Amino acid sequence: MLENTILVTGSAGFIGSNFVIDWIKAGLGKVVSLDKLTYAGNLDNLATVIDHPQHEFVRGDIADRALVNKLLLEHKPRAILNFAAESHVDRSIHGPEDFIQTNVVGTFHLLEEARAYWDSCKDMQDPAGNSFKFLHISTDEVYGTLEPQSPAFSEMTAYAPNSPYSASKAASDHLVRAYHHTYGLPVLTTNCSNNYGPHHFPEKLIPLCLLNALAGKPLPIYGDGQQIRDWLYVKDHCSAIRKVLEAGKTGETYNVGGWNEKTNLEVVKVLCQILNEMQPRADGLGYESQITYVQDRPGHDRHYAIDASKIERELGWKPSETFETGIRKTVQWYLEHQDWVQNVLNGDYRQWVAKHYDGN
Repeated sequence: MLENTILVTGSAGFIGSNFVIDWIKAGLGKVVSLDKLTYAGNLDNLATVIDHPQHEFVRGDIADRALVNKLLLEHKPRAILNFAAESHVDRSIHGPEDFIQTNVVGTFHLLEEARAYWDSCKDMQDPAGNSFKFLHISTDEVYGTLEPQSPAFSEMTAYAPNSPYSASKAASDHLVRAYHHTYGLPVLTTNCSNNYGPHHFPEKLIPLCLLNALAGKPLPIYGDGQQIRDWLYVKDHCSAIRKVLEAGKTGETYNVGGWNEKTNLEVVKVLCQILNEMQPRADGLGYESQITYVQDRPGHDRHYAIDASKIERELGWKPSETFETGIRKTVQWYLEHQDWVQNVLNGDYRQWVAKHYDGN
């Protein structure tokens, strides 16, 4: 019987690490995890499973084809789950090249090695050749901005990316699709809405504002704060990916959303209310007093909304957390893991945030 081994790329990042932890804790099989450990890849994210007998961590780049080939031939995984990506819109505006190299070129190299591995398994009548899947994790940002009165993004929505980040993810999505239709590679793609939860690198809205609030710093809100996003608790996202891997139809795309549309300003105000309750300010004032409006970023999409009815209808998945329950769990996690926070803040993140958010 084929061992239930999977290869997870981007395993030390936010979503990838949560997926690996949940997979190992559920006893679903061995994970070979691959991560380049750039600024957002943090081995602390995997601390609870790093020495688990069913987990093997390898530092490396998805564009290193010799390494990927070695891992595939050695471990013979039944699936590759590609979480590896540069993912922050602001960083893509200031330095798009890394996004092209990782998200486009890196995905291409990974697909090439996956195709060669899959072909070799078929040629040798290896069971992996029949069960192998390449699952690519992507974003709703590839769809662009939702126009007023338009329906939520479905799997049939045309791509219209508006930032270097979303354009690079759209390109990688198209490559994955092309490798299925051209070569028959058994692929699956998921496009998710905004994730939040444990291990979220603190350049994104929720962890940034949470940590700034506790540090007495301004809570930066772009423009008028009325940009609307759908919010998905990361553990729900991980359960959706497991369901797609288990039961998804080869070649299909599945949108994964939380059915939680909120404006950015609403999100920060809810965050402040929970902090007022869990860790009040010493001066008795509410954290809302720290909200500061800053110049909107270039090309800022106004509205994203995911229609996640396909994955519920065809695979029986739907999120377990509301935004209210998920954000409370998130705040509690950060308050209880200040050691993780401090380790992250000791990296180059501090200099980047100081330049782009604190006005220094």
